[in-house]
Amino acid sequence: MPKPRETKGERTRQRIRAAALHSFRENGYDATTIRAIADELGLSVGVTNYHFASKNHLVQELYLDVQEAHRAAADPQLAGETRLIERLRIVYSAGLDQLEPYHAHAGEFLSAAVSPRSPLNPLSAESAPAMAITLGLFTEAVEGAAASGVPDDIRRLLPRALVVSYLLLALFWVYDPSDDRRRTRRLLDRGLKLLGGVLPLARLPLLRGTLRDLLSLVDEVRT
Repeated sequence: MPKPRETKGERTRQRIRAAALHSFRENGYDATTIRAIADELGLSVGVTNYHFASKNHLVQELYLDVQEAHRAAADPQLAGETRLIERLRIVYSAGLDQLEPYHAHAGEFLSAAVSPRSPLNPLSAESAPAMAITLGLFTEAVEGAAASGVPDDIRRLLPRALVVSYLLLALFWVYDPSDDRRRTRRLLDRGLKLLGGVLPLARLPLLRGTLRDLLSLVDEVRT
């Protein structure tokens, strides 16, 4: 069945979206404005606002774009790996790779998103579609791993805690001035090594309950 032909409005929306994503990447959050995008495309501000009511709506498109690219980069690698820690490394590393083009302007996005009431906050309702992709990737990484002896209740709680750790790693990345973000990659390596040593201990009854409570607490904080 042939694909439905795009309407003029849909094409205009895609042009605005593409121009905004390019501007965010090249110019950052502060320099990207609805008016600048409209002028670049030869559109009126009214037409641009018809498709995207504010710059915040365009940032949500950026979030989605980055996370869709994250999924596209991670999925093929996950298909060839069964070890849990290495599957997690793939998801974390693919995410950092997709963020890297925005590092020069990352502080601007952080400033706009830091308020709990900001719609740009990664944990806001507006950011839920992008965060659902992140959660889905970590869930896939955990559930698709070969049997590791990690109890089922721990495995169910783990993906949400991993999303929180990913956000914290991204925060560290924002402030990392090292070449190729070596400090961030080193922190990731050390964290995964620690996790690889801790998870097998979840089989011990004395530690299993403590770890489950800790993961539940992280999930409650995120919620």
